[in-house]
Amino acid sequence: MQIPIKPSHQTTAKQLALFNLGFRPFFLGASLFAMLSIAVWMLVYFSYFSISMERISVSQWHAHEMLYGYSMAVVAGFLLTAVKNWTGLPTLFGKPLMLLFLLWCAARVLFLFGAALLPWVAILDLLFGSMLIVAITLPIVKAKQWKQLAVVSKVTLLWIGNIVFYLGCFGLLTHGMQYAINGAVLLFVSLILMMGRRVIPFFIERGTDTKVQLTQYQWLDLSIMGLFVALFINAMVFNIAGLTTLFAWSLFALNGYRLCNWHISGIWRVPLLWSLYVSAWLINLGFFFYGLPSQHRGLSILTLHIFTIGGIGLMTLSMMSRVALGHTGRDIKNPSRWIGLAFVLLIASVLFRAIVPMFTAQFYMAWVMVASILWIISFAIFACIYTPILLKSRIDGTFG
Repeated sequence: MQIPIKPSHQTTAKQLALFNLGFRPFFLGASLFAMLSIAVWMLVYFSYFSISMERISVSQWHAHEMLYGYSMAVVAGFLLTAVKNWTGLPTLFGKPLMLLFLLWCAARVLFLFGAALLPWVAILDLLFGSMLIVAITLPIVKAKQWKQLAVVSKVTLLWIGNIVFYLGCFGLLTHGMQYAINGAVLLFVSLILMMGRRVIPFFIERGTDTKVQLTQYQWLDLSIMGLFVALFINAMVFNIAGLTTLFAWSLFALNGYRLCNWHISGIWRVPLLWSLYVSAWLINLGFFFYGLPSQHRGLSILTLHIFTIGGIGLMTLSMMSRVALGHTGRDIKNPSRWIGLAFVLLIASVLFRAIVPMFTAQFYMAWVMVASILWIISFAIFACIYTPILLKSRIDGTFG
């Protein structure tokens, strides 16, 4: 049940609603940063622009900003909105939400100037993470919804991962950046698996013309969770090649079986459903490639982008598109026809970045450029459609 929280002043349709609820500033900021960050990265990658770094490569900067920058913004927007719905208690809005958003923005902008301002970047970024954790934990604890602390634990681990990254940047932890980046990819995948299990079947059952009750298996959910924890521990601590293959391919098989159980033909007529479903399968494809014996030393650059562009990127773009409609009082069954094109272009982006280079490596640089352009266009379409929606008040006049 969603409980509207009314401010002290009268809300009107003409007022700026950007800081009424967490999804608004963070979804807008994430979409704009997704374009800016990749555009800057391409200028750096093709040597048209340079960023001064010490003890950190520009590739590690790029990975950090897409994971701890873009992806964390989407997580912040989603959870600040979801926790309000789960608990019936208000989360940040108004000036406190503005402060949280400005901390995130400041860290992103300062990091564009390279290592010179890195201490300030670290302070602002970690303040943002700690404030977000407190903001989502307090309502959950007050409402005594203890099972939701599982989500908080993953956000906390991501915050710790960010600490590890900065310790590596300052030379205080050997290979800190590598641990932080690989760990963040797996943690975001874990968060998507958890939230996907909650929402994707629910959306499918209620989002198509066919009445269906999807079968769920507790043994399957527990098995996938246990295998993922084992995979994560092995990747972060032991890095035993045989265990990586065993855990990753077992996840590929079991999660694939679960996704087959979720499939009905009606989803392919609904962009806000098939995009979630395809993203879940791309994550599953990532498990398959992660388990290949040739990658036993860690995530290869191609597997990394299957997880990040195909899994995290498409899932977050799809969720932002759905949440922004639903929480502004609009019809989620009638999105802009252009958003489907954005999803298609993002799928094409992961194909050109991670799949096509496996077969035509001689054109690798060209494929990187094509994938980046497709990514930028995808988020430009989202921004054009959703910026007015995120800035304006709900169409039903309530606060949120």
